[in-house]
Amino acid sequence: MSAAQVAIRARGVGKRFGANQVLADIALEAREGEVTCLIGPSGSGKSTLLRCMAFLERHDEGTIEVFGRPMGFGADAARRPLPEADVAAVRRDLGMVFQQFNLWPHMTALGNVSEALKRVRRLPRREAEGRAMAMLEKVGLGERAAHYPSELSGGQQQRVAIARALAMEPRMVLFDEPTSSLDPELTGEVLTVMRQLAQDGMTMVVVTHEIGFAAQVAQHVVFLDGGRVLLDGRAGEVFRQPWHPRLGQFLQTYLDLGASVLFQG
Repeated sequence: MSAAQVAIRARGVGKRFGANQVLADIALEAREGEVTCLIGPSGSGKSTLLRCMAFLERHDEGTIEVFGRPMGFGADAARRPLPEADVAAVRRDLGMVFQQFNLWPHMTALGNVSEALKRVRRLPRREAEGRAMAMLEKVGLGERAAHYPSELSGGQQQRVAIARALAMEPRMVLFDEPTSSLDPELTGEVLTVMRQLAQDGMTMVVVTHEIGFAAQVAQHVVFLDGGRVLLDGRAGEVFRQPWHPRLGQFLQTYLDLGASVLFQG
């Protein structure tokens, strides 16, 4: 695979919190223009790995590259931290959507989406709000632009958060269990937006327990357990029976019976 085709490359990545080793020898590649889903039981290290990819956590071992550029440390043996300006340049390619919506309660949906465009990108107010409105319309919330977060459902708030990430025009969006705090009906509206982004060719890395979404939408699936990668491959290969014993055990816990037909054969 050429460097131009790889959005994120991790090699030998490890992360500790005190004496607790939460990631060990992680190796994976997420390709540009594809959806990569990270699945696994709670506590398997999925969210920590995603946060390392976004440099919200600093990994202790190994290397992470974002579109060919190192994230966190230079390539020298001393592993000196990269200058903040270099980190900021890499981060500009990344959008992030969290479990919690993290919206400013005193701002409307339009204000939440346009604020970073004005403060970080220094766009004039009219241009920033025009781009923000376009993103709200993209996620189906153009008519709710003047509403405050308290006036929006959880699914609508998460869609505002997605619009906020998209407004910065990232090359890739990282999603950290974006539906975990939503009930099933609201989960569906968020997943619909994510499916549309996938159809549009957005590069996405998604930590999720939505196994049906991973099977239907992702091209690439990585199964983690105990801080290690147990399976890594194309979605059809990972979910093809017979499963890895640990994956089978996991799916028995998380897979609803209606979705099980996705993985037959």
